[in-house]
Amino acid sequence: MSEARVQSGWTGWVLFAAVLLIIAAILDIFYGFMALLGPDTGYFVSSSGVQTFSLTAWGWWSIILGVLLLLAGISLASGRMWARIFAVIVAGLHALGQLIAFPSQPWWSIAMVTLDILIIYAVTVHGRELRRD
Repeated sequence: MSEARVQSGWTGWVLFAAVLLIIAAILDIFYGFMALLGPDTGYFVSSSGVQTFSLTAWGWWSIILGVLLLLAGISLASGRMWARIFAVIVAGLHALGQLIAFPSQPWWSIAMVTLDILIIYAVTVHGRELRRD
């Protein structure tokens, strides 16, 4: 006899986290290409006018992380334990990556780190309810 699983309304938070990961992936891939193709754009110019990091390296980091975020968002909907662990790791890396961009875009970085923390919270606290393994 199989054990009945109870799902609460918190399951929606994990699916919301998956959607946020996919949206963050699209934005990161876009900004990665923008850093590679248009480093002189206003997005990358800080108030001091000095960049403390390589835009080419940051562009590639954003593209690679964007692909990982996309994979994490898609796999998170499966409810598997490995997908939840992967999503937490990638969201943490994304938060760290956003701190690098803080001098250029402080408000955007704060917003993205906040969303990453929300994703980590949803997955770690409520991810068990999606469990399919």
